[in-house]
Amino acid sequence: MNKFFCADACRKADEDIIGSGTNYAVYIMIECPYPWDYNAFESRFFPENLEVLMAAVKKSKLSVRFLLITQNQNQRHNNRKILIYEQQQSSFVNGYKKYEFDVDSPEQIAPIIEKYLAGDSLNTHTQNSLTRDLLVCTHGSHDKCCAKYGNPFYTEAKKIISELGLKNTRIWKASHFGGHRFAPTMIDFPDGRYYGLLNGESFSSILLRAGCIKSLKRVYRGWGILPTSIQVLERELMLRHGWEWFDYKINLLDLDINSDKTVIETELAVLQPNNSRYIYQAKLAKDKSKTIQLKGSCDATQESEFIKYYISDLNFKIELKVTEAIPITRKKVS
Repeated sequence: MNKFFCADACRKADEDIIGSGTNYAVYIMIECPYPWDYNAFESRFFPENLEVLMAAVKKSKLSVRFLLITQNQNQRHNNRKILIYEQQQSSFVNGYKKYEFDVDSPEQIAPIIEKYLAGDSLNTHTQNSLTRDLLVCTHGSHDKCCAKYGNPFYTEAKKIISELGLKNTRIWKASHFGGHRFAPTMIDFPDGRYYGLLNGESFSSILLRAGCIKSLKRVYRGWGILPTSIQVLERELMLRHGWEWFDYKINLLDLDINSDKTVIETELAVLQPNNSRYIYQAKLAKDKSKTIQLKGSCDATQESEFIKYYISDLNFKIELKVTEAIPITRKKVS
């Protein structure tokens, strides 16, 4: 029996988990009761017509991530919820826009998603921008660390939300979304921020956006609207600005990565609620002292290299005129 736990190895190595918040333009979350197979989309209660649609989406290489979610409330074998979070379509963004649907038959899920992806009008959707959806990976059949750490944390987190009396806050068990070794791991929507190695104290700070901001340094995986390579920069800016940073919007202006991925140059524009605008110019370099070799999952047969970066240069913020337009240009040097 394999007694190796990747999350234990991550903790033992004291890995810096920043730069692991994967980047997708769209997340599609489908309510589906347990049990979930290793490949969640081959699970018992997953509709066949949705499997066909997902295969077509995968072939098209769209930036879409499908996830299963559940709250284990009467299992909901027929009545299902669909949550679609799409990245905001504007120069400055701070998260995702939500569409929410309820269906009374699993076979109705695929046609709704197909219409959404085709850009057709969706007159039946409901939107509640105030609702916060927290996804905790509990997909133990995919990686045992998500069962060992994810399930107890989900139970604790659900209790904390209830004790704090938070409204419009939902927590879901979710299928695999990467980062087994950071279990318990979570995505916070509509922000799209990733967290890992969570406990009750750090979870409460994230919920309330209160306490010492530096406590997030250990549990913050990165902001999914940014490329993983520069998420360490966003974390540094978050730690400098404090909790106010979560109300700011950003625009990635430029991104240059050298061929061996050891040096990165980037420009990030920031928009504050008072319409003040700034540009941060930064150079990042491979951090040899933090780059590590680890098994990325419990079932991995060999170790992989996980490159970490440090900020070697960060220019003073430059104030822009409010009337200036900031172009979106994303450039990568290979």
